[in-house]
Amino acid sequence: MKRTHHDAHALLIVLFVLIAVIGGCATVGVDFPTDPVRSIEIGRTTQSDITRTFGDPWRTGIEDGDVSWTYGYYRYRLFGESETRDLKIIFDKSGRVRSYSFNQSGDGR
Repeated sequence: MKRTHHDAHALLIVLFVLIAVIGGCATVGVDFPTDPVRSIEIGRTTQSDITRTFGDPWRTGIEDGDVSWTYGYYRYRLFGESETRDLKIIFDKSGRVRSYSFNQSGDGR
């Protein structure tokens, strides 16, 4: 029987799920530093500043007509405490931070 590209893709998904279940954890998003969050200044910090500090955003979007960037890291564990962090930044029309929110759970790094 000839295997197709679809079969190989399905096998990779099954292997990933098995590894996650056996290992008891799954990670989504991209880790990012949390200490610099305190240095974000509304009306002053620019998109370039944010990129230099945190790298490229994990997700981008629009909120109330303004650009939004999200940095997210979500590590779920079957056994033990899960760890989640997300930073959402809204930029005004001039590319400066209009507002932001930061939330985390887990070990509080």
